Amino acid sequence: MSALKYWLWLATRSRIGVMRAKALIEYFGSPEKIYKAQYDDFISIENLKSTDVAELMDKDLTEAGRIQGSCIEIGCRAITLHDSNYPERLRNIYDPPLVIYVKGNLPYIDDECVIGVVGSRTCTPYGITAAESLGYELSKNNIIVSTGLARGIDTAAARGALRGGYHIIGVVASGLDIVFPSENKALFNDVISSGAIVSEYPPGTPALKHHFPSRNRIISGLSLGVAVIEAPKRSGALITASRAIEHNRDVFVLPGNVDAIACQGSNALLREGAIPFMSAEDIIEEYKDSYNSKITDVNSSNQKKSFDNKPKVDYIDLGAILEKLDGDEKVIVKSIGNISVSIDDIILNTNIPAQKVLASLTMLELSKYVCRDDSGNWKIAI
Repeated sequence: MSALKYWLWLATRSRIGVMRAKALIEYFGSPEKIYKAQYDDFISIENLKSTDVAELMDKDLTEAGRIQGSCIEIGCRAITLHDSNYPERLRNIYDPPLVIYVKGNLPYIDDECVIGVVGSRTCTPYGITAAESLGYELSKNNIIVSTGLARGIDTAAARGALRGGYHIIGVVASGLDIVFPSENKALFNDVISSGAIVSEYPPGTPALKHHFPSRNRIISGLSLGVAVIEAPKRSGALITASRAIEHNRDVFVLPGNVDAIACQGSNALLREGAIPFMSAEDIIEEYKDSYNSKITDVNSSNQKKSFDNKPKVDYIDLGAILEKLDGDEKVIVKSIGNISVSIDDIILNTNIPAQKVLASLTMLELSKYVCRDDSGNWKIAI
């Protein structure tokens, strides 16, 4: 009987949980020894409830065998906490999964710069553009993007990373035979071809609501830092950010409109000390010295430094730009027109509060609608 079956048996003891299972492995030495232990071996262990003991006394390996068969059937592999190819970075968080299921080719994470990209499912078009461009720029510079493959920001970041051409890791809250959301089936296949999809849930497990917070710790655990794009006050992205802080990872936040509900949570992270980023280069520079053999030179002439990948034009079509904007952003761009304008003049001419002007200029700059000239004044980008 393979050792893997005992790991799967222990991982499916739902009452035990990861932390107690880790403690039991330290106490007994291995899942196999836990499986072979008897009632008297358990009752003397502190903090082990009678219900826990009852579950550990269930020695049925049918489910473990089913999982092994399902892994073979769908073409995924199970990696246990003590396997040599289990990522050390993930192993060192305080509650690592006992078993991870992997489909595709999981890179050697511990030698790679990995950045998690997370954000709201109900994001704005601006957030989609920013996430896709960030994923592209990171991947293009040989940085692995790790994301949850959910709707919205996750999907956009994954698409950008795929265009960038480097490895990508999707972390999901279901078994690897279940695509959630269902419309992302093609995206899942592309991620598997370019990297791997990872889950702590065995094949056949649906994407249940309470699985997502657990999934988020894996995104953080695999990553050196987590980039948050558009997260409302109550958001899974904020859970990922909090887990990143617990794991001593960097947390980067894209500043958002102060009036936007979609950005209330992410902007709050900035207030609490998260690192603001205006472009992918801001994140890349944090790790370039440590991973200089992996990360390409972001300052080379053939590398772009901003989120936007739209082709440059030789003239300013102000009317075309204004058609794409609304609210404060449209008013600000109209006030700039075809000249360079100081921020004080923008505030004076628009009667928009300074804080809102700053937030809007940030988003307009990230979208490559405006830029600064050599004097620091604002102008329409061309």
